[in-house]
Amino acid sequence: MSAQSALLKEIAGPARQDLNAQELRADARRESLRLLALLAPGLFLVCAIIIVPIGWLFWLSLFDETGAFSAANYARFFEQASYIRTFITTFKVAFIVTGACVLLGYPLAYMLSQLPRRAASICLIFVILPFWTSVLVRTYAWLVILQRKGLINSWLIDLGVISQPLSLANNFSGVVIGMTHILLPFLVLPLYASMKTIDTDCLRAGMNLGAGPAATFRQIFFPLSLPGLASGVVIVFVLCLGFFVTPALMGGGKVVMWAMRMEQTTSLYSNWGAGAALGVVLLVVTLALLGLFQWLLGARATGVWSSR
Repeated sequence: MSAQSALLKEIAGPARQDLNAQELRADARRESLRLLALLAPGLFLVCAIIIVPIGWLFWLSLFDETGAFSAANYARFFEQASYIRTFITTFKVAFIVTGACVLLGYPLAYMLSQLPRRAASICLIFVILPFWTSVLVRTYAWLVILQRKGLINSWLIDLGVISQPLSLANNFSGVVIGMTHILLPFLVLPLYASMKTIDTDCLRAGMNLGAGPAATFRQIFFPLSLPGLASGVVIVFVLCLGFFVTPALMGGGKVVMWAMRMEQTTSLYSNWGAGAALGVVLLVVTLALLGLFQWLLGARATGVWSSR
């Protein structure tokens, strides 16, 4: 009987394994269907507000002013130098404003992360406070401050620092100053949240192993804060590319960005195809730059951890 039982077990073993494998696959399919059912409302919402409008924008860009199917809207981008200048100006402003926000926002977020919880909460109120005021109001306030007879020029002349008013508004500098002030909280908030999650035991361990404050910050704190910094940089950079109100007012018509060009094309010239083409070009270039940034950040993180 023992030999027969062993033989039956040997024969039934593969059949039982196949049955178990089929049951596991069926459970996996049922789990996937349940997850898909849970994700269906979110997927529908994403499709309705992102994918469909982008697809419609791309489709609209393929028709010229007469309604004929054509690539003339994209050809105009390469043929007219004004589009190239506007495109370069847009990304130049975005890079400079993002860099200024990093230079100002990282020390601020670091200071907030080192404060006690109550003091940090009070200071965060002042970071969030500008959100309670309209962007238009803040932009006009900067116009009052930076104009030739504004507060800054008046103070500098009274102190004897300058003899003639500085040109701080209605130019490139004014656009950068206004956009930096408006977009700075968008970098500070995610960066502060990332810094608060850094385990202080890691910093103490580095100091116990002989690292000084500068080495501890450079080798431990800064690499751990990179995810929050990357999130803030992406948010600020993308918002810069689509900014309209502040460049239109602070630039005084001398600084034309891509959003302003799209507004002129659609409202002034009623050429929706050309405006859609501008939007598609900006979207493609932005996605390419974000992909490059993600690749560089991943390479940086890999290099940091491999060096350890």
